[in-house]
Amino acid sequence: MTGSVFPPETRKVFAAAYPAAPAKLTHTLLGHDLLTVEALVSLAEALPADEIEHNPGALPIGIKPADVPKAALSVSETIRKIGEAGSWVVLKRIEQVPAYREFLHAILSELRDLVEPQTGAMMQLEGFVFISSPGAVTPFHFDPEHNILLQIRGSKVMTVFPVEDEAMFSAKVHEDFHLGLHHRNLSWFDGYADKGIPISIGPGEAIHVPVKAPHWVQNGDEPSISLSITWRSDWSYAEADARAFNHVLRKVGLRPASPGPFPARNRAKALAWRVMRKLRGAA
Repeated sequence: MTGSVFPPETRKVFAAAYPAAPAKLTHTLLGHDLLTVEALVSLAEALPADEIEHNPGALPIGIKPADVPKAALSVSETIRKIGEAGSWVVLKRIEQVPAYREFLHAILSELRDLVEPQTGAMMQLEGFVFISSPGAVTPFHFDPEHNILLQIRGSKVMTVFPVEDEAMFSAKVHEDFHLGLHHRNLSWFDGYADKGIPISIGPGEAIHVPVKAPHWVQNGDEPSISLSITWRSDWSYAEADARAFNHVLRKVGLRPASPGPFPARNRAKALAWRVMRKLRGAA
C-alpha cells in the first residue's frame, strides 16, 4: 500500500475527537485491490466459517439474536449478488489472512502517534468487512473496541448514541456484556430516537465510533462495502475490567459507582478484577 490513507485534515479531526466523541472522517482507500467484490469472495472462502456472519437485511433496529432468520444464499453468492440478495455479510477478523493483516496494520500504524498518548498501546488489531444490500439494517448494538468504519462503496447512515447514558442501558447491561452474559445487540425503544446522532457517509468517508457507543446502521439505495478497523487499548481494557469487578460487588449487595468516562483511568477496580481473576485461575 502506497500513500497515506488518512489525509492531514482527517488526522486533525480524529485527534480532536479521540477517544470519546464520534467524528466524520475521510480516507483514500477507494479502488483498493483487496476491497473489490471478487477479492472479498476469495477472502470469505479463506476465512474460517465461524468468522462469517450472514443475515437477511430486512431486520428491525432492535432484534434478539435468536430471532434473526437464516439467509437464503451462500456467502459467496450473497457477496456476488449483493445488489439483489436482500442480505448483509460481515467477514470477521480479516487479519487471519496474511495480505489483509499487512493491510490492516499499515492503516492503523498511521494513527498510532495520535492514539497511544491518549489511551495507551494499540492492541488486538482487528478488521471486519461489511457487504450489504440496499436498505439493509445492522441492528442496535455496541462494541468493546475503538472503531473507525470506512465506506468503500455505496452509502449508509450510522446513528450513534451517548456512551454513558445509563437511562438507556443500566450499569448491569454493561457489566453483563463484558462478562459474556449479554449479546452485543441491544433492546430498542422508540423513546431513544431523539438521543441519537445520525452520521451519513459515502465512498471515501468514514466514522470514528467511540468504545461502547450504542449505534445502528442503515444502508442507502445501493450495495455497500465498508471496512471496520478496530483496536483495544489500556483504557478500554481497564473500563471492561472495572465493569467486571463491579459485577462482583453488586452480587454481594453493594451498589458500586460506574467506571468513569475517559479520561478517568479506572485503574483500582481494573487491578482488583485482574488479581481476582488470577487467583481464581490458580485455585
